[in-house]
Amino acid sequence: MTHTYSSRTHHASAPVSNDAGQTEILDLDAEVLAESTAAIAAWLPLQAAPRSVVDLGAGTGAGTFTLLTHFPDAHVTAVDSSIEHLRRLRNKACATGVLERVDTVAADLDAPDWPDLGVPDLVWASASMHHLADPVRALTKVHDALEPGGLFAVVELAGLPRFLPETAPTDQPGLEERCHATTSHFHAEHVPHRGADWGPMLTSAGFAIESTRTFTVSIAGSRNPGVGRYALAVLRRLHHRVADTISPEDLAALDRLLDTDSEHSILRRDDLVLRTQRTVWAARRTN
Repeated sequence: MTHTYSSRTHHASAPVSNDAGQTEILDLDAEVLAESTAAIAAWLPLQAAPRSVVDLGAGTGAGTFTLLTHFPDAHVTAVDSSIEHLRRLRNKACATGVLERVDTVAADLDAPDWPDLGVPDLVWASASMHHLADPVRALTKVHDALEPGGLFAVVELAGLPRFLPETAPTDQPGLEERCHATTSHFHAEHVPHRGADWGPMLTSAGFAIESTRTFTVSIAGSRNPGVGRYALAVLRRLHHRVADTISPEDLAALDRLLDTDSEHSILRRDDLVLRTQRTVWAARRTN
């Protein structure tokens, strides 16, 4: 069955997000992790090239544009709760000449009613499922929407990326890891599904797990100038979470790293390496 999508933005219980810092990080995800995202798309165990794709939690389009490039005959429906993110995604689609292949749907996936997403043969969800209050319910919704034989790709990061060597900065070595450790209680309370094993939940929702793979990412700042900007954006957001909980010495060292006019600025370092892991669960609807 063929579904025709308009290039309008549809709205379904969508809160507006004004988080400029998060938007910047999403844009940097697309720029710096482009090669890794393309590798994941190429790995997917598809039975045929998809024609109708849904990107759940699309953000500003890191996955959407990878999918459009890798599957040139596909139409992608990008779903996100942020109208601002989708506006940026549509602007990029217009600028790159692919707007006719993109539909945007603003929706809260924790809401009782989901929007009509047609009958996709591929659903992609990158770093989005762990934000949901009831992910098993969402996985079941995806299962029921997919065409029989269709694939659901759940891509999850193993926490926020790291950038500094363990010996940095010189006056407070290990600063970055201590800052992340300080936020562990926050994440345990507010995003308890981050780092979860999605296999059992996908099986409970009716999927058959086709394959699982972890992609290790290591990108030197000397090779990609976006790494420094990405590190700055991530550590700025981390600063807001840890400013009241880390030691005064650690806070002062973090402030120096974030001061772009300082000789200690993270943008001036030549030892940055983006380090993270992305695990992908490829799950198929079999009936």
